[in-house]
Amino acid sequence: MEPSAYPVALQVECLQKGFNGKSVLRGVDLEVPRGSIFTVLGPSGTGKSVFLKCLANILQPDAGRIRFDGRDLGAGDSAAQDEFRRRCSFLFQSNALFDSLTALENVALPLEQTTTLGKLEILNRSRDALRQLEMEEFLDQYPAQLSGGMQKRLALARAIVTRPELVLFDEPTAGLDPLRRNAVFAMIAKYQRHFNFTALIVTHDVTEALVASDRVALLNQGRIAFVGTPAEFSSSRNPVLSLFRDSAQALGESLTEIRRSHPTP
Repeated sequence: MEPSAYPVALQVECLQKGFNGKSVLRGVDLEVPRGSIFTVLGPSGTGKSVFLKCLANILQPDAGRIRFDGRDLGAGDSAAQDEFRRRCSFLFQSNALFDSLTALENVALPLEQTTTLGKLEILNRSRDALRQLEMEEFLDQYPAQLSGGMQKRLALARAIVTRPELVLFDEPTAGLDPLRRNAVFAMIAKYQRHFNFTALIVTHDVTEALVASDRVALLNQGRIAFVGTPAEFSSSRNPVLSLFRDSAQALGESLTEIRRSHPTP
């Protein structure tokens, strides 16, 4: 992969999307630096997954502009969209593994569908991707035979086998306990540096995201309410950000007041 001189991997301007007359994205503006781990935070139902699916061309935006590596991905430019699909990968929240395919077959599928590589080269690259994620010994097993963490690694192996420049992660830690959430973010950070791709993550897991990310943004009511470093996020006095960031502390204060006002008999 030849590195681009363009410093911004992904640029989004005034992105809008709605369903049945209800606006979900109301003008999202964002720049994702090349080679970074960039996380978009926000409460459930705020449009994070919709935003990511618009970027991946799974959903068609109602308005706005998306640029990848400086090139506009407008609806009329099929060549630009094809190039984007070749250079990017999407890791679904549910992993989206095929139960009827082995681990090796799952990883090989993107190469079979998007390249003209021969069978031997596809096999070698698929094995290499599994080896890089310490999954080679499980290549003949089916997803149902793997643990949740191993399924996540398998999904990442499939996402990186095409050697993408940008990987989109949709709620990669959804439904996982704290230890497994930590492991997933550590895995993303490790392999992002190893393969040098740009990672764009959407999640509501604040603590883990702040540790793993280079930059973070807060999506609130269909717009970006904050963009900055994790340190800036932690110290910001933005009232919208504080309400989201400090919700656990607010809960503790509310419970303390309840216990004070209504002591146990």
